[in-house]
Amino acid sequence: MPAAARLALFDLAPAQQRDWLTRRLAGPAPSSALGQSDGFRLPGRDGAVVPAAVLVPLVNRPQGLQLLLTQRSANLPDHPGQISFPGGRVDPEDAGFAAAALREADEEIGLASSHVEILGELATYVTVTGFQVHPVVGWIEPPIDLKPDPVEVADAFEVPLEFILDPAHQERHSRMLGTRQREYWAIPWRERYIWGATAAMLMILDRTLRAGD
Repeated sequence: MPAAARLALFDLAPAQQRDWLTRRLAGPAPSSALGQSDGFRLPGRDGAVVPAAVLVPLVNRPQGLQLLLTQRSANLPDHPGQISFPGGRVDPEDAGFAAAALREADEEIGLASSHVEILGELATYVTVTGFQVHPVVGWIEPPIDLKPDPVEVADAFEVPLEFILDPAHQERHSRMLGTRQREYWAIPWRERYIWGATAAMLMILDRTLRAGD
């Protein structure tokens, strides 16, 4: 991998990594992180968007920062079986997007909010199902004992963050949806296929962290 493609983040000690990430997330979203949504909406999902929030969980492991992801249950009506972040729609009683993301992470995978330090937020992404998603980045110190809700989550797993943020692994794929060809981001990892909204939000993270380099 070319030296210029590797973020300085991965040469820092964990405490420095946390501070580095917080600084990068504190400013306004760079232009390169905006406009990732392609404007396509599934039939019947047009109209006003629904506010939602997801947690982008970064786990501080001895082998390096890991990204915690879930695989959605095959029985869910929206995005069944896809790789996703823990999250969902914002409820009226939520005290903000971070609170919504933490609540959903607790409900979906049993990740207690006391284990998560919020580092910042990313630019929003509008899904094909009509949700305007606010990604909230959180830092997690192990140990954690996850308890995925089997109704919503088929699996929870970790991927090295350095793998995700390596441009060599960020691919543009396409598929036909009716008569329309849609292009989207994909980051295949082992037997997993990270694509669509999740991959796009990871590209927003990538471009946000690279801003200023």
